[in-house]
Amino acid sequence: MGETIMSERGTPRFTRLQLRNWKNFSDCDVEIGRRLFLVGPNAAGKSNFLDAFRFLRDLAIPGGGLQEAVRRRGGVSTLRCLAARRFPDVEITATLEVADHIQWTYQVAFNQKQGRLHLRREQVRRNGEVILDRPTADDRRDPERLTQTYLEQVNVNQPFREIATFFVSVRYLHLVPQLVREPDRSVGRAHDPFGGDFLEQVAKTPAKTQKARLQRIQEALQVAVPQMQAIELWRDARGTPHLRGRYQHWRPQGAWQTEEQLSDGTLRLLGLLWAVTDGTGPLLLEEPELSLHPGIVSTLPQMLARIQRRNGRQIFLSTHSPELLRDEGIGLNEVLLLLPALEGTTVTPASSIETIRQLLEGGLSIADAVLPHTSPRHAEQLMLFGES
Repeated sequence: MGETIMSERGTPRFTRLQLRNWKNFSDCDVEIGRRLFLVGPNAAGKSNFLDAFRFLRDLAIPGGGLQEAVRRRGGVSTLRCLAARRFPDVEITATLEVADHIQWTYQVAFNQKQGRLHLRREQVRRNGEVILDRPTADDRRDPERLTQTYLEQVNVNQPFREIATFFVSVRYLHLVPQLVREPDRSVGRAHDPFGGDFLEQVAKTPAKTQKARLQRIQEALQVAVPQMQAIELWRDARGTPHLRGRYQHWRPQGAWQTEEQLSDGTLRLLGLLWAVTDGTGPLLLEEPELSLHPGIVSTLPQMLARIQRRNGRQIFLSTHSPELLRDEGIGLNEVLLLLPALEGTTVTPASSIETIRQLLEGGLSIADAVLPHTSPRHAEQLMLFGES
């Protein structure tokens, strides 16, 4: 289904996201381009913004659905914005389009009543025409129907199934090296956003594709880790998958190291390189600069841009990195500034802030113009911690 959409109509993409009472965001409405760079102070909601796309994916994947997606996030009370008052429903509206100018809008709103999660609204529009609008008369006669979305049910979502197919194509990875080093933790896991099943995902990739990707990754890793000569996947006697790299060594055949010996930076870069070559749907990355040398971080925007030129996929990432944001290829309209406020986090395109535009016109980089807006007030007072 996904390949058919790609080949006949081009790559679908998100064009707008609206959030109401979703975690940090009491009311958020932003246009979305091919790339997004999310910047903001700690606890501003960058991860929660990306999680809205993950939530849509969890609605549509096999084994997912509304009940499971909300359960994974701790329930409605955890999802609902603390600033929610008059309108208590949690609501996400996503607009997407395909190359032939077909525009879809999917809206889901839910709440909890007498301890039970239920839909308050599910609506689908195609080029403005309403295709689905729930609750329907049947829903009102049988409220149990409102525990599931139509999106997750293949027997009823045929008229807008390409929305579900697109949501399933969303990829997210915030690889935690320690989870990769302990493969037993991945038992029973699927689609773990923190890499608990990362090696299993690599192992399940068709052999020809897997070999080609690892070869490309090896060539790229040699830039960051010049002493690494080869990388491959293997299974131990129990069938557990492992990655191992061969390093230059006084021995003629080199020395092999498994993921247990690989550095955090090597594992995170390996995971990042795998993620950007895995699929063509939107890719969500959290702080890809973690554990990486600044010299490597500064090359990430151009690497991601080349990936996009080849397959057209969208890439949304959060970052605190000046090195990453100093790339001259980043447009100001690609940067979203997230700032906490009493009534929920505000999301503002950096291009709409006059002082930032003036600083750029004065010759400063995006990093120098935008990041000062994200610095905590009186951060220097942390230096006083520990004084009696």
